[in-house]
Amino acid sequence: MEGTSTETTRPRQTQEHRSNPPAYDPTSVARWATEPDKRPGRTAFQRDRARVLHSSALRRLAGKTQVVTPGTRSQVWDASPRTRLTHSLECAQVGRELGAALGCDPDLVEAACLSHDLGHPPFGHNGEQALNEFAEDCGGFEGNAQSLRLLTRIEPKRFVRGAAVPAAALADGDGLVSVGLNLTRATLDAATKYPWPRGAHPTDPHSPKFGVYDDDRPVFDWIREGAPGTRTTFEAQVMDWADDVAYSVHDVEDGLHAGHIDPDCLHAEPERQEIFQVAVGRYVAADTDPAELAEALDRLLAQQWWPNGYDGSAVAQARLKDATSQLIGRFCLAAESATRARYGTGRLTRYAAELVVPRAARLECAVLKAVADRYVMQRAEQELLRADQRIVVAELAEALTARAPEGLDPQFRALFDEACDDRARKRVIVDQIASLTDAAARSLHARLRVQM
Repeated sequence: MEGTSTETTRPRQTQEHRSNPPAYDPTSVARWATEPDKRPGRTAFQRDRARVLHSSALRRLAGKTQVVTPGTRSQVWDASPRTRLTHSLECAQVGRELGAALGCDPDLVEAACLSHDLGHPPFGHNGEQALNEFAEDCGGFEGNAQSLRLLTRIEPKRFVRGAAVPAAALADGDGLVSVGLNLTRATLDAATKYPWPRGAHPTDPHSPKFGVYDDDRPVFDWIREGAPGTRTTFEAQVMDWADDVAYSVHDVEDGLHAGHIDPDCLHAEPERQEIFQVAVGRYVAADTDPAELAEALDRLLAQQWWPNGYDGSAVAQARLKDATSQLIGRFCLAAESATRARYGTGRLTRYAAELVVPRAARLECAVLKAVADRYVMQRAEQELLRADQRIVVAELAEALTARAPEGLDPQFRALFDEACDDRARKRVIVDQIASLTDAAARSLHARLRVQM
C-alpha cells in the first residue's frame, strides 16, 4: 500500500526465526559438536560465513595459483592476475546473489563458495596431481576431499572432549579433538561438490573426483544423514555453477588483460577448431558436436558488448569489465529463469529442487574455458613452469618423508607424533604440503633439499 513503511508491514522476526530460517529445519542448522551462540541476533549461517571468512585457510589462498602463478610478470600489462583467494571471493559474490534470487539462504551459499577451494594445494591442479601420486597408497589426494578435511578437522577453531564426537577427529594429545570450524550440516553439505568416497563416482568408477577420504567418513556420514544417495544439495549446485561462471569468465578476462588472447583469433577457422578440440572431452561430453560449440561461440561474438580488441587503455579496461559483467549476468539469469520455469516462485533449498542450467549456457561457458585453456594454460612457458612445480611437490614430499617430523609446522608435527601407523603419518605429510602457499612450498623445498 502506497506510503506504508515496509518496516511496519513486515512481520517482526523472533530470535528463533532468525536463527533457524523457515526453509531450513533444525537438522540443517545442527553442528557436529553442539555449542552455544556467543552473540544473539545472528543466524547459524551468518556464523558459518564469518568463520570461513576469518579462517587462515582462506587467507592462504592469496598465495595459491589460479591460472597465472602469483608473483610472475609474464603479462604485457600488470593486470594483477587472479589468485585462488580473489577467485573464491568472486565466486562467493556470484553464488550469493544467484542463491538469494532462488530462495537459498545467501550466507549459507556464500560460505560454501568461500570454502570450495580451501583444500587446493600449492600450484593449483598441478600440485593436486603431484600430491595424488604421492598419496596413492594412503587414500590419494583430491582438493574437494581436502576441503572437507580442512573444514571439519584441520583448521583450528573448535576443540571438544573426545566423547563429544566420533573418534576419527584429530586429537591434540590431551583428550581434546578438533572439529575444525564446526560449521552447520547444511553449509558443509553445500560445500560438498562430490558427495562420495574415492572410487564411488555414481556413473564413472574410474573418475578421479571424490569428496571424502576414508579417515573422514564419520563426519561425512553425519553431514549426509537423510541425503538421497549421491545427490548434491541445491545450494551445492548453485555453488558449482557460480564457480564455473566465475572462473570461465575471469580467466578469459585475465587472458585478454595479459595480452595472451587475441580476440581476432576467435574468428579464424583454424584457431576455432583448436578451441573446440580443447572443449570436447575436457569441458563437455566427448560426443558433443563441434558445430554446437561454434554456435555457442558465435552467439557470444555477436553480442554488442563483446570485446573485439584490447589495448590496455582505460576505455578498453572499462569495456572489458563491462563484458565480464554481461557474461556473468547472462549465465546466472539463464540458470535462474530455467530453474524458476520448472519449479515456480517458492524458496528452493536443500533437496527440494535441482538447479537447471540450459544447455546453451553450459556450452557458452565451456567455450570460454577452452579459450583460456588454449591461449593461457597451454603456453609453452606455462608447461615448463608446471613441470618444475610437479618436481617441487614430489621432492618436497620425499624430503618430508625422510626427515619428518623435522620440517613440519608445530600443528602437523604433533599429529605426526601421535599418528598410529605409516599410513596415518603419510597423511599428515600430505596435509602439511596441501596447506602451503606456492612461495612457502618453494621455500621449504629449498631448505630441506639443502639439508638432504
